[in-house]
Parts: sequence; C-alpha cells; structure tokens
Amino acid sequence: MLMNYFRSAIFYIVYISSGIVIGIVGCLFCPLMLINHRLKFLSYWPKFINWVLYKLCDIEFEVIGQENIPEAPFVVVSNHQGQWETFFYQYFFFPLTTLLKRELLFIPIWGWALALLRPIAIDRGNPRKALKKTMIEGEKRINSGFIFLNFPEGTRNNPGEVGNYARSGFELAIKAQVPVLPLVHNSGDIWPAHKFLKYPGKLKLIIGKPLVNLEDSSKVAKETEDWTKLMLKKIRYPS
Repeated sequence: MLMNYFRSAIFYIVYISSGIVIGIVGCLFCPLMLINHRLKFLSYWPKFINWVLYKLCDIEFEVIGQENIPEAPFVVVSNHQGQWETFFYQYFFFPLTTLLKRELLFIPIWGWALALLRPIAIDRGNPRKALKKTMIEGEKRINSGFIFLNFPEGTRNNPGEVGNYARSGFELAIKAQVPVLPLVHNSGDIWPAHKFLKYPGKLKLIIGKPLVNLEDSSKVAKETEDWTKLMLKKIRYPS
C-alpha cells in the first residue's frame, strides 16, 4: 500500500507539471494551427500521461476488437469511470470531437487549451438546450468527418457500475446516418474517479461491433447499456 501512495504521488507530480506546460504551450501556439493539427499536437500529452500511468503504476493494458472500428465518421459510446478513457480516446480516435460539460473550459490554462480543440460544451443544468446543441453541433462535426465521442451515462461511475444510458448519442447517429461504436472498459479499477491512489492490475478495453441502420434510439440505448454491463462483468470476473 505504501508503494501505491509513492507511485501515485510521483504520477500526480508528472501529471500536474506536464499539464501546466502543455496548457501554456497550447494556448500560445494552437491558435496558429488548423483544427486537425491542434488535435494531433495536444493528443501527445494524454498519450504521455497514460504511458506514465502504465509504467509507473505497474498496469497492463489490452484492447480487444480493433477490427470492429469502422471508417470515420461514426459515434463512439463508452462507459465512464475515470480520467483514463477521456485521455485514451483523444489519441486512439482521430479526428475526434468530444461532448463535455462547459465548466471544464473555465479551468485556468488547461481548460483554455481544451477550448482550442472545439469540443461541444453543454450546460447540464438545461437538458433541453443541451440536447438541441448536441444534435446541431454534433451533426455538423460528423458531416465534416469527425468521430463523435459520447459518454451516455453523463457522469463518472464507481468501478463495476454502469449508469443509465441516455439516448442522445444514438439519436445523433440516426440523424447523421452513421454507425455507433460501443466500447466498455474497467478503468475505475485502476484509476478510479476522485481518488488519489492508482492501482496495479490489468486494464482492458473491449470494442464491440458497430451498430448500423438504427431506428429506435431509446431501444438501442438500453440494449447497449445491457451489453456494457455484461461485458464489464466479464472483464472484471473472467471465467
């Protein structure tokens, strides 16, 4: 346990210091870049952070189902347990646009750099307005060739738990006539939300088969939620 505290402390020193540096550099130089160059440039930091996490905290990582990834554009739906997945998807999928709560953009330096990536920032206190903005802005990004990242639970959940899947991401896919790519992972077992400690172990990401020709967003949201719960159990308790 003492080693976990030591490793986690070193991790956060690297995390915070490098985040400040990349935030300052991003704010200075990213406005001069085209959006795809901004995305590529700023994706190196989350890739570096996850590499530090794996090496420093003794974590194995495995991706299953990469052959299921369709050609862009499409909508990614994933369970949400912590910071790892928000970092990983930024460099695993390209070009990527993210749906997030607007408060994140107000964080000094880091939030300002994040805003340069042109995420779709919504007010979660106004669900009707947030849904409308998601549909309009999301379709624009998809039509421009972007992959749309959506966490349908709307918030981070505890390890092993899966919240209710909202239908907005699925509705967007239907409207834009693109596939939905379901993902599930156990990042909360390694890097749990709002916790200081990082835990050694195996982090696994499963990429399901793309969902196409969708018609009923509520039905497919519930089916994807059920699939996520089943796959998460298989990840955490392999037979």
